[in-house]
Amino acid sequence: MTKNDQLFLSRLNEHPELRERMEGLLDMVENETGNFTKANDAEQYAINELRKMGNDILHSWAKKAATKSSANFDEQNKTSCGDGKKKVQWHTTYGLIEVEERIFRCAGKRYRPFMKSAEITSRCYSIPLQRVITDFGADHPFGQVYNKLQEHYGITLPTSSIRKTTLSHGQKMHELKKNATLPSINKRGCEQQIGEIDGCMLPIVTIGNGEGDKRKQKTLNWQEARLALVHEKDNEKPKFDATFKGSVDEAGQALLNCAVAAGFGEKTHLHAVSDGAFWIMDQVTTKFATQASYLVDFFHVCEYIAAASKTCNPDNHRAWAKQQETLLKNNEFEKVIQHLAIHLEPAEIESGKAPVRACHRYLSNRKDQLDYKTAIEKGLPIGSGEIESAHRYVIQKRLKLPGAWWITDNVVSMLRLRVVRANDDWQEYWSSSVAA
Repeated sequence: MTKNDQLFLSRLNEHPELRERMEGLLDMVENETGNFTKANDAEQYAINELRKMGNDILHSWAKKAATKSSANFDEQNKTSCGDGKKKVQWHTTYGLIEVEERIFRCAGKRYRPFMKSAEITSRCYSIPLQRVITDFGADHPFGQVYNKLQEHYGITLPTSSIRKTTLSHGQKMHELKKNATLPSINKRGCEQQIGEIDGCMLPIVTIGNGEGDKRKQKTLNWQEARLALVHEKDNEKPKFDATFKGSVDEAGQALLNCAVAAGFGEKTHLHAVSDGAFWIMDQVTTKFATQASYLVDFFHVCEYIAAASKTCNPDNHRAWAKQQETLLKNNEFEKVIQHLAIHLEPAEIESGKAPVRACHRYLSNRKDQLDYKTAIEKGLPIGSGEIESAHRYVIQKRLKLPGAWWITDNVVSMLRLRVVRANDDWQEYWSSSVAA
């Protein structure tokens, strides 16, 4: 036996709990008893033992660290005196860790050296555990996270703590984004980008400040969250940003944020596609000036055409609608408008029952947003299906669940969590000091 082997055994013997775990794992590997002939049985045993070993390791580390930090404090503060001992515990991915530490009193103040050096507080959650909680909480209802922690980590935590931890990190991400400085556009950038922006309604609950039963003071309503995305033409991985209850200017800024994050520069052209909301066109023009063009979603226009077709050609409305769509793709929108003008409803018919008039007005007001021919020739999208799909997997998958109502602050936090995840900024956040 070498000196290194002897040293290792000597060190291992100082930690009987670890030695016992390792012997159990070796028994499984060698399988002399024949208890582990099935791969699934061996894997489950290894999972359980490694969880227990992780807990033992942290307990052993804590005991050693508590003794060392106390000795160092006593050595560096000769005027201090002992003030008893107290247990400190904190939650980890390996379960609850508890250790007894010495407390000191110096110059009228109380000191707990281990808690300070270990950077923990009593009953806190470790950063690795917070990351796990937030990871689950960003994707699943908080009540389900409780079950997932039990299933995958063998630990039990209150649902209220799961909610608090998840939303706390969402708020930190939001503050980080709010205080960030947008990089200056001083480089050439990519050649062509595609950008889309759209809104969806989220269920919001407002609780009154009056006395009495708060359940009777709830007001339920729907409010809009706006999602923006931009990506380079040949890169299908977009950059996202979102706003809630903000102004249209903030939504436009979100679109610009996405563009810069995706490589927008002095020579970049943004091809923006969205529904016909005038504020979107205004924001594209304001934020990008001559470096962007705006196209009304073709399939949104087709809905107006389809509705009008039943009046314009009731006997063969599908063929008539198809003809108008072909004309639009060739930028012959003036012909479409002329075809509609022939069948305009009388003025006395209310707007809700006049689909031809609605379509005619819609196209007439957006002639500068119908350049489908150029987009098709350049291989650019003429529909905004990408942002509509993104709403489902970025926002609605978590924030629009059956029976779930949100308060405004929590919506903001969860939106930022979802955007950080979608932008692949998750690792960067947890690697930074901000997460601590």
